[in-house]
Amino acid sequence: MEYIAVILLAAAVFGLCYLVDKGFTKLFRSQAQHKSGLSVRLNKRNGTIGLILIVLGVAAVFAGINSKDGWVLPVGGGVLIVVGIGLVIRYLSFGVFYNEDGFIISRFGKADAKYTYKDICAQQLYNNQGHTLVELHLSDGEVLQLQNTMTGAYTFLDDAFVAWCRQTNRNQEDCEFYDPANSCWFPPVED
Repeated sequence: MEYIAVILLAAAVFGLCYLVDKGFTKLFRSQAQHKSGLSVRLNKRNGTIGLILIVLGVAAVFAGINSKDGWVLPVGGGVLIVVGIGLVIRYLSFGVFYNEDGFIISRFGKADAKYTYKDICAQQLYNNQGHTLVELHLSDGEVLQLQNTMTGAYTFLDDAFVAWCRQTNRNQEDCEFYDPANSCWFPPVED
């Protein structure tokens, strides 16, 4: 009976997250860039791990309530729930949405920031054990960090470079720094 309850709870959590994602998208993402269908999102693994942690946390809380062993399971379950909720919120709230005119950066706790491609000033590249992080430095001092594990990151960088050339009146041949095979799309940060 307990297994059926856990399965039903997991199904309810997954269903609720799906509905929240769809509702969130309809309510807060109404710009042209949001509707273009082009985006950079965190890997779905973040949201999935968050949901699994929530389900495990709820199961631990319920198991701990019925247990005579004390407070360890309910407190540990509460911690798992909080961490899981944090991962789900991060997955749902972060995104870079773009079209041919510009892009919007969405982050949790901050208003959406809208940019054109000519606002990209420089790029910094970091490599660590097979993971690549591309930092785009923007004209207002903000930094957009894109990891190679993000869904759509390289497509965005390719499209952003083409639009950046168009908006800054440059030719690809004139950009000696351009080398997408080595994760270089924009001028490097000057020291």
